[in-house]
Amino acid sequence: MTKDELTRKMDELLQSTYSPDGPGAAVIVVRAGQILLRKGYGKANLELAVPVEPHMIFRIGSVTKQFTAVCILMLLEENKLSLQDEITRFLPDYPTQGRKITIEHLLTHTSGIQSYTDLPEWLPLWRNDMSVDELINLFKDQPMKFEPGEQFVYNNSGYILLGAIIEKISGKAYATFVQERIFDRLGMAHSLYDDTTRIVPGRVAGYALGNDGYVNAAYLSMTQPYAAGSLASSVDDLARWDAALYTGELVRPETLALAHQSYRLLDGSLTQYGYGWGVSEYEGFQFLEHGGGINGFICGAVRVPAERVYVALLTNFEAPKPDPNMLAFQLAAMVIGKPYTPPLAIELPAEALQDYVGVYSINEREQRVVTCDAGQLYSQRTGGMRLKLIPYAQDAFFINEAVDRFIFLRGEDGKVNAMQLEHRLGPAERSPKVDIPLPPARQSIQLDPAELERYTGVFELAPGMAITVSLAEGVLYAQAGGQEKLALLAETPERLFPREVELTLAYEFDQQGKAISLTLYQGSQTFVCKKVG
Repeated sequence: MTKDELTRKMDELLQSTYSPDGPGAAVIVVRAGQILLRKGYGKANLELAVPVEPHMIFRIGSVTKQFTAVCILMLLEENKLSLQDEITRFLPDYPTQGRKITIEHLLTHTSGIQSYTDLPEWLPLWRNDMSVDELINLFKDQPMKFEPGEQFVYNNSGYILLGAIIEKISGKAYATFVQERIFDRLGMAHSLYDDTTRIVPGRVAGYALGNDGYVNAAYLSMTQPYAAGSLASSVDDLARWDAALYTGELVRPETLALAHQSYRLLDGSLTQYGYGWGVSEYEGFQFLEHGGGINGFICGAVRVPAERVYVALLTNFEAPKPDPNMLAFQLAAMVIGKPYTPPLAIELPAEALQDYVGVYSINEREQRVVTCDAGQLYSQRTGGMRLKLIPYAQDAFFINEAVDRFIFLRGEDGKVNAMQLEHRLGPAERSPKVDIPLPPARQSIQLDPAELERYTGVFELAPGMAITVSLAEGVLYAQAGGQEKLALLAETPERLFPREVELTLAYEFDQQGKAISLTLYQGSQTFVCKKVG
């Protein structure tokens, strides 16, 4: 395929994905220093109808983590730290609960520390400007999830601590360190630690999906993502960043190589994550990548070192679809001449599908339940979405618009005894089948059509974040910010639920029968949401 043909195919893919009148994307695709595609799609600002241009600035969310990791490696080369240093060397007051937690544990998401972004008490604080110490106070006294090095669980708290360590060693604010040591050095003039109070030419607006279309994304103080997710950049600057990683301008190649190795857990298994980069293999090529999601923005960044390929796709829309990470992966695969195509679906006899039905244990608190409904297999994790499993071989299934694979394992007796979820990024997740009955299917009742209106309204989950319950053609729908609408069924007159996600909305009504609040139960989490509109 010629360069022009490749560029045309990539452009067609993105044009078919992003509407010219909706939130958009900026993309850059580079191979061996040659730009194959550099273009904007959709709108940077819906109110002003300003189109996206590739020089514009987007929040990059967790792609920030690779910058934080390189800052740590800079300090390593200066002999100011060791990756095996316990974090208490630099943060002596941090309560490690008797565990040895190292800098490497923080880099690799293997510390066992609770991620503050998973805590219900964090949601009401989104608008608050917070110091680094205040951020650390959110999670420092939480119980450990596991022993350091025992598991990989993605964790924003670890990178908050890394930012604090950078500040402790350098004597400079994290934002200043990144600006001086990386952005200024590389001429990344369109990159910054984001700050909503600043006037930043070329910075795009972020959007979410509301009840009746696009809405402005919920406000989040950029003090809170900090070293885990507060940077903003352009695709041009990110390409400049990637190029510099090959030249040793920031850290020596042999030092950077440490960040691009899959970390090995205590049991010897690989996590498919290094320091700020996911590590995977596709068609014999190493892929290094990371996505980023933050209020109003999602992005994907992929590098293929063997071919000097780099893709950055930045979007200003926080919806689950389209997935910029998947798109960036697809573009990189096209460039190396190995375009991704999903497996061909096959049909399995209905009786064969029954082999897979059952409960699979993920951990002490979570399960994956596999059911069969009208000849279709589904998998649902505790508190998660119900996924449609599509067979492509005996014991092997995929889901639409994802590379992940569900593989069922059999014992010597030929019976299914486990499920293995194989991710493109991250370690494989093996769940043994357990001998417990399927949870009973949730039964629904018919509500009085004349009473449906009382369930509607806007229920505040946190400042700037709400669940909207609406009524259309006799059906109630719930929608959280940035998520798709879910049709609701009634378990009782006070308890509603969707089929697609394992959650419950429990209503509280006043004496006049008007809704005054609802409580969201999902997994082990509980959120009380007062009606605000």
